[in-house]
Amino acid sequence: MKGHLSTLVLWLLLLTIQDIAGANQLRLADGRSHCAGRVEVKHQDQWGTVCDTSWDMEDAEVVCKQLGCGSAVSAPGRAHFGEGSGPTWLILVDCGGDESALWDCNHVGWAAFQCSHSLDTGVICSD
Repeated sequence: MKGHLSTLVLWLLLLTIQDIAGANQLRLADGRSHCAGRVEVKHQDQWGTVCDTSWDMEDAEVVCKQLGCGSAVSAPGRAHFGEGSGPTWLILVDCGGDESALWDCNHVGWAAFQCSHSLDTGVICSD
């Protein structure tokens, strides 16, 4: 029994390390500061974008809070900060405003649909 417990603990540790290594990340690109720009998400070790379909201030608020950039001032779409590249990771994002990470908001699934990069979303935060 003791050996089985050790094997179980080892597997749990390995799964935890894999989760940490492949953890999702968030950044704002091509803005005037680190608190303004095109919303980009790193998922499965690849940076991609978020489509502006249904993007609103509650969604932007979660991004600003997650990045430690104060409150959302604006949630521009239509590639306001230029077109990104890579996959469209998130589309039809619907945040309530109190989520701790953008990917915790409702969405249709990672890379469920590809969106033209001319519809990449952006955020301008207060800080």
